[in-house]
Amino acid sequence: MNLSPPDKLRALLAKDEIIVMPCCFDPLSAKLIEQEGFPLSFMSGFTTSAARLGMPDTGLMSYGEIVDQGRNICNAVEIPVIGDGDTGYGNALNIKRTVQGFAQAGFAAIMIEDQVAPKRCGHTAGKAVVGREEAFERIRAATDARAEGSDILILARTDARHDHGLDEAIERAQRFHELGADILFIEAPRDQDEMQRICEALPGPKMANLIEGGLTPVLSPADLQEIGFSIAAYPITLMAAAMKAMTGALQELKTGKVNPDRLMPFDEVKTRIGFDAYFEAEKRYQDRK
Repeated sequence: MNLSPPDKLRALLAKDEIIVMPCCFDPLSAKLIEQEGFPLSFMSGFTTSAARLGMPDTGLMSYGEIVDQGRNICNAVEIPVIGDGDTGYGNALNIKRTVQGFAQAGFAAIMIEDQVAPKRCGHTAGKAVVGREEAFERIRAATDARAEGSDILILARTDARHDHGLDEAIERAQRFHELGADILFIEAPRDQDEMQRICEALPGPKMANLIEGGLTPVLSPADLQEIGFSIAAYPITLMAAAMKAMTGALQELKTGKVNPDRLMPFDEVKTRIGFDAYFEAEKRYQDRK
């Protein structure tokens, strides 16, 4: 029996063990995550904006662009993928359409947040959140879209910790749960004690967002599981690694030669992209001639 992406994610969450979730930004990065055995990915808005537009995650990428990128990513892998729905791209009716579009694109879950639009990366300057009622209306609209036939999980995010403190963030997240959110995410707790408070105060699955050099301490998956988190997200890791590798190779290329140790062997590149599988499938039709 083939499970749908949302059911695959529900099965993962039911195991009651930490899910290590590297984040992707295009179909190739998603395929590499799957090939290395990770059971879940997240299409990071930060890295997708950088990869698709070459621009920062400051609300510049449109709904159409993000859904198009997400559809290509979901089509490239069998593992479930969570999509970054930002603020939902408008009012309650826009949010319902966004949720429906993400479900149709093949996402297992959609993240909706309470930032003021245009949003900001949760670990950069300039972010602010909407009032409580507008924040709750967004999650209510998302869960309504799900109830009306869009089979997708709702990951509800609050950035209220930044300007309003942890207590406000926890109260918002608790209400998100009451409104039907499946997974809760309080962005940018400052230390392990705050992370512990979040898990003790809130029911259901909770996600930790781990940015190397960001505001939240990067704890080990084992420590995160002990605290009570269900998902450990790594939104920047792959892009930061790729950018460092590419700039290093470019600097070497200025001298006229790149160290082969920097490079994945060409045969492996072809295999991971899918050439071997393509040629094998092609034989099925060539053999019939």
